[in-house]
Amino acid sequence: MTSASPTQTTPLAIVVLAAGKGTRMKSDLHKVLHPIAGRPMLEHLLASAAELAPERQVVIAGHGREQLATALGTRATIAVQDPQLGTGHAVQQAEEALSGFDGDVLILYGDVPFVRPQTMRAMIERLHAPDGPAVVVLGFEPQDPLQYGRILAHDDGRIAMMVEYKDATDEQRACRLCNSGLMAVKSADLFGLLAKVGNENTQGEYYLVDIVNIATLEDRACAVIVTDDEDEVAGINSRGELAEAEGRWQHKRRAQAMADGVTLVAPETVFFAWDTRLGRDVTVEPNVVFGPGVTVADKVVIHAFSHLEGATLESGVEVGPYARLRPGAVLKANAKVGNFVEVKKAVLGEGAKANHLTYLGDAVIGAGANIGAGTITCNYDGYFKHQTVIGDRAFIGSNSALVAPLRIGADAIVAAGSAVTRDVADGELRLVRGEQLVKPGWADRFHDAMKKKKAEKPR
Repeated sequence: MTSASPTQTTPLAIVVLAAGKGTRMKSDLHKVLHPIAGRPMLEHLLASAAELAPERQVVIAGHGREQLATALGTRATIAVQDPQLGTGHAVQQAEEALSGFDGDVLILYGDVPFVRPQTMRAMIERLHAPDGPAVVVLGFEPQDPLQYGRILAHDDGRIAMMVEYKDATDEQRACRLCNSGLMAVKSADLFGLLAKVGNENTQGEYYLVDIVNIATLEDRACAVIVTDDEDEVAGINSRGELAEAEGRWQHKRRAQAMADGVTLVAPETVFFAWDTRLGRDVTVEPNVVFGPGVTVADKVVIHAFSHLEGATLESGVEVGPYARLRPGAVLKANAKVGNFVEVKKAVLGEGAKANHLTYLGDAVIGAGANIGAGTITCNYDGYFKHQTVIGDRAFIGSNSALVAPLRIGADAIVAAGSAVTRDVADGELRLVRGEQLVKPGWADRFHDAMKKKKAEKPR
């Protein structure tokens, strides 16, 4: 398949079919809202379509339409298909939403999320080719044709006939060119063709593919273009297929990361989100998971078993192992977060360190500050969150509790084991401990008494 020109002059509308019940998912969540790489599959599809700048977007919904309406807001019109009488009937439900629209219509499927923008463009370009096809269909040639509908086409791509698998003869099933279901049609033709579709078939349904056969019988050419990537037209109907799609997406993303200059020590154990951004000379050790919203600059090292989400890492940062960065975590250049450290909505200044067993939430930590092992910012009082501000080069001793709201000045020292509830001035030492009580010989007398008592106890 050749890539089409990026120029799109004719107005475009997209119609996304998402009315199926998705019973094989066995889920209360609408099928097309199940995430891949942290993003609902429908959003993957809409993001690709957005590169063609459609003027209108219509989503055909049935079961779970309230969930779709909530997810989409005003970005798309929801058209309801009830009852559900086939794919042709589904597209008919978009007629009102496309009233007055004069342009091209691209028909997509919400559970086929990875159609590339260049494929969509190629379909539109073919629709405007000199032979003026009434319908353009996206075909593919899978290794195993299974029960896909077949496209019987001439060598030049003109379609002779389309047939659903259940209605096909053995000879027709021998054809390896399969129907993805995706089509491009001019709005001026679409609903007139759909009005002529009948349901005289084994399923008693109104098939979308029949608009091709109807146009052909009216001596109007229809054409197929063939994708060279079977994965982009793979549908997702079950949890197993969802996992397979996730696996394919992750495999491609890992390969892209390494091609862009990232070292993945054990690629198959690293999981990216749809929007993960990585700089050059980044090293990612095994079993690292990126949630959405992570940006990583150059020369960052992320050690094993770390989880990052909504975090920004500047150049030279080191994270983990076993670290957790939550949304709002910002690590400035050369900052370091070590093992079993959790950071949430906090900024670590340039060169600041929190090496062990620490929780930093709702905090601003100055450049060069050192946060000792076991330190926590006590940011929540049961009703509200409060901020802790730590100045440049401050030293926070191990096992300290910093009770927010709190400010600790530059170059200040908080002694180990302190529970700090009042601000600490620049350069000040704050030590908050109970007085040590010493009783010489007490432990020896205690042990002797307890051993004697144990020996006298009846067995």
